[in-house]
Amino acid sequence: MSVHEPPADLAAFFTDGRLVSVPRRPARRAALLEHVVRTLFDPERPYREQEVNEALLTVHPDTAMLRRYLIEARLLTRTRDGSSYRRAVTADHDAPTGPAAPSGPVDAQPPAA
Repeated sequence: MSVHEPPADLAAFFTDGRLVSVPRRPARRAALLEHVVRTLFDPERPYREQEVNEALLTVHPDTAMLRRYLIEARLLTRTRDGSSYRRAVTADHDAPTGPAAPSGPVDAQPPAA
């Protein structure tokens, strides 16, 4: 997995495909996190924490920070016991269609403070 070419408005935060800084402005940070989650995670499958960390490591060495940001932004969800993570389904083009479309994890929760 690798982060594809970032959109022009986010390019300043990347060097050679690696995240070098996280924007402080909430709107820019949200756009960056959305780009990362869309690029690294398939909405149709669950991930173990190790898989999430391995994917995030392709972008930045501080996987805990990125994972926390993604969960706080509700772009990733996790089960109550933290054993499984899933890309959150959004109302845009990421939403699966058809009768088998999942409604998301029932026991997902934000991270403990």
